[in-house]
Amino acid sequence: MASNINDLSNDFPILDQQVNGERLAYLDNAATAQKPRQVVDSLVHFYEHDNANVHRGVHTLAERATTQYEEARKKVQHFINAADNREIIFTKGCTDGLNLVASTYGEQNIHDGDEIVISIMEHHSNLIPWQQLAIKKHAKLKYIELSPEGTLDMADAEQKITDKTKIVAVAHASNVLGTINPLKELARLAHQHGAIIVGDGAQSVPHMPVDVQDLDVDFYAFSGHKMMGPTGIGVLYGKADLLREMPPYQYGGEMISAVYRDRTEFADIPFKFEAGTQNIAGAIALGTAVDYLERIGMNQVAAKEQELVNYVLPRLEALPYVTVYGPQDPQAHTGVIAFNMDKLHPHDVATALDAEGVAVRAGHHCAQPLMAALGVDATTRASFYFYNTQEDADQLINAIKATKEFFNGGTI
Repeated sequence: MASNINDLSNDFPILDQQVNGERLAYLDNAATAQKPRQVVDSLVHFYEHDNANVHRGVHTLAERATTQYEEARKKVQHFINAADNREIIFTKGCTDGLNLVASTYGEQNIHDGDEIVISIMEHHSNLIPWQQLAIKKHAKLKYIELSPEGTLDMADAEQKITDKTKIVAVAHASNVLGTINPLKELARLAHQHGAIIVGDGAQSVPHMPVDVQDLDVDFYAFSGHKMMGPTGIGVLYGKADLLREMPPYQYGGEMISAVYRDRTEFADIPFKFEAGTQNIAGAIALGTAVDYLERIGMNQVAAKEQELVNYVLPRLEALPYVTVYGPQDPQAHTGVIAFNMDKLHPHDVATALDAEGVAVRAGHHCAQPLMAALGVDATTRASFYFYNTQEDADQLINAIKATKEFFNGGTI
């Protein structure tokens, strides 16, 4: 790995290419991050040298695979400062982890008349499971609204979280607005009222230091592919005492202690929630991604992204035909920046930017209630990661200007 965070080009060969005759400026990191050679190599190495199922086998390959799989669990535990490696459950992704909590803890603890509180800025993955649980259980789903600055309205949160609240589920960072939510304060509010809190860490774990014990979250889910790991692997953190009280999410092999004709004794955590053959190679490669990030240092990752936001956000906001959503203060912003251009549909903008080699995302970003609150159907979203550069930012700004000229002849 390159020792300089500003010179990682050799680690990410996918970034060294042209798109439509232009250098690639990959700014769709909120959707998925690119993978360094080290992560790709770890996948190849596993399948070429150690491919075997975990836990059950006693032959050499099985023991090597099991050791690497469980070492990956310990790496994740250390990365988010969980108290015990058994509090780390490997899942298919953040969505799978959130559904696991809703389908187990939620099914067990939500009853008629209870309340579930989420924010209006939630990704559908942290909205629909709670919405459907509330419908099924005849509970009430409440939304914390936005402040005029595009941040979470904490005064509204204090009103919405009451003694009837049983679950609070909030994104640590918004996948649209770039807003960083005060998860620790929300946890304190939830616990004051006897509720548990679920954190969606998909947009935070890859970008900033996360300490689940300091945040005092009860559950916290995130995806591997947004932090340079493979797709199809994710993590659910849960406090051990809560996990042990929850029923299994799925049934089958690996998650049992003993099976009889009329009953089953389930395994202890985390295995109770890891039925069947897991994404072993994905977990091991996720451990490699954790190694990569820790060698850089998450404080450095956050500082590099902040430097990029400080550079690009004022330039975007200075364009009179561009509307930027979310906090205008770069210090209150992650590398996710959503915007619209006057009179142009976001899909047209994204297509035009792609012609200039700039990869962004356009649409409702799986956050339709938020779009409705903002008064739009969709936005264009540029999202930066630590391997991006000021050249990428300049290419974005220049491509937006070129798009204006192309569609409107300079008259927007």
